Amino acid sequence: MTDWPTDTARRVPDGVHTASRGGGRMRLLGLIRKETGQILRDPSSIAIAFLMPVILLLLFGYGVSLNAREIPIAVVADAPDAQTAGLFAAFRQSRYFDIREETDLAGARLALRQRKIQAIIHAPADFSTKLLNPQHQAPVQLIVNGVDANQARLIEGYVTAAWQGWMAARAKQQGLDFKLPVSLSARVWFNPELRSRDYLVPGLIAVIMTLIGALLTALVMAREWERGTLEALMVTPLRLNELLLGKLIPYFVLGMGGMGLSVVMALWLFDVPLRGSLWVLILTAAIFLSAALGMGLLISITARNQFVASLLAIITTFLPAFMLSGFIFDIGSMPGWLQVLTHVIAARYFVVILHTVFLAGDVWRVIIPNTLAMLALAMFFLGISRRRIRKSLE
Repeated sequence: MTDWPTDTARRVPDGVHTASRGGGRMRLLGLIRKETGQILRDPSSIAIAFLMPVILLLLFGYGVSLNAREIPIAVVADAPDAQTAGLFAAFRQSRYFDIREETDLAGARLALRQRKIQAIIHAPADFSTKLLNPQHQAPVQLIVNGVDANQARLIEGYVTAAWQGWMAARAKQQGLDFKLPVSLSARVWFNPELRSRDYLVPGLIAVIMTLIGALLTALVMAREWERGTLEALMVTPLRLNELLLGKLIPYFVLGMGGMGLSVVMALWLFDVPLRGSLWVLILTAAIFLSAALGMGLLISITARNQFVASLLAIITTFLPAFMLSGFIFDIGSMPGWLQVLTHVIAARYFVVILHTVFLAGDVWRVIIPNTLAMLALAMFFLGISRRRIRKSLE
């Protein structure tokens, strides 16, 4: 098979360097026009770049929430009276609970086993007696469904807050000074309303664009292999670097368009604040997308089949980006070997950058090292792709 003309294989006299560079630009523009025409004739790439981010952001943005609302909870009073009614009223006023009254503890436990409720608040028969006697502490039992450990902790925290609010209000009605042993002054930075959507949507952009960037280029070279048109390209004066750039640039533009659409949806549809610089966002997004496109190109060169390439792109990009980027699961809580593996996932760095730029601003000590890591990954994937395609042709 004929070797692909490399950049060093064709050395020209000094006097014709300018003409050579001009010829290279013409060849590159010609390939970009050819690839753009291919994209317009087959709009599947446009759908991947613009339709998939919209669908996935709508699904995940509205469907996934880390906040718990209207948790079904049963309240049981062995001796119902004004004191237990006042306590349970405090839980009814909370937006986090959907309170259901049970007449006995056995019925509430059965409902908990059947997963009709998530917790039980039980006031024993001596609750009111001990509550009205300052020499005793009034007992209240909380039983929580611990199958979902995170939700169990949330319920415990919500119940504690509601109980403390009721105690403070009761002390105020009696003219007493209610004080806890420790006074905690809490202040939440960057996301003061604790909206999970402000955290989820920027991370979703990184995960979704990882998949889209890889899918866009995963089919490029595989399509040429399947149709047998790659050998036709070999006999043209096109050089290897020009081929890779000509294949990447149209899909880079498409990917940046999809990225821009995702950011617009985050700002205007999900109302996520953008406290950092838009230019920082664009620059880091371009570097991240280069890494994603480079990975897709490597898959495309290796697979040589569009179906296999698309499957590999989904398995090797979306799932690792979703599970190991720190978007959902804390990387610091993972085993050591898995933490090492996360360093080769570009989404890990882009998730951190997006959270910082959207919610905190331009924190350079966070942005610069993560941007350099993404740049190294982009150079790695593009460099391996260049070496790999040359070996494949030989």
